[in-house]
Amino acid sequence: MKFITHLSWLLRALLFLAILAFALMNTGPVTLRFFLGQTWQTPMIVALLFFFASGAALGVLACVSRLARQRREILKLRREQRPGGDRALPPQA
Repeated sequence: MKFITHLSWLLRALLFLAILAFALMNTGPVTLRFFLGQTWQTPMIVALLFFFASGAALGVLACVSRLARQRREILKLRREQRPGGDRALPPQA
């Protein structure tokens, strides 16, 4: 089990170093043009990081409603399992 933990940390470190190398190779300026003539000049890696983080945040926000609905359903089912809960009797055949 200890070997897997060490291997996991080694892979994380290698991934971090690969991303760091990618960031250091992409420091050249890039100009982003928005509507109404607005421009933003920044290093490419900053723009990539900003848009990656924005996409991740939008993905999380898209999942929030489903997670909230599932949490409400779990709470409802737990209440029904308690003794004396609002448990309906099954239909008689």
